[in-house]
Amino acid sequence: MKSDIHPDYHFVKVVMTDGTEYLTRSTYGKEGDTLQLDIDPKTHPAWTGGQQQLLDRAGRVSKFAARFGSIGKRT
Repeated sequence: MKSDIHPDYHFVKVVMTDGTEYLTRSTYGKEGDTLQLDIDPKTHPAWTGGQQQLLDRAGRVSKFAARFGSIGKRT
């Protein structure tokens, strides 16, 4: 194997948005650095089920719903 081609894995402290922290191995920074997260699974809408807004541009969504809205509905 070639030498000096593998990344340097070391321990870094990860701080979540709510202040909780944990120690993990990473290639980020140097040994002992702190990674402060702005977005994490505890606060991001993708993981928490936050509200989404579906933009209807030129009526495409309503056209689709009118055409295929009954698919999958049981009568």
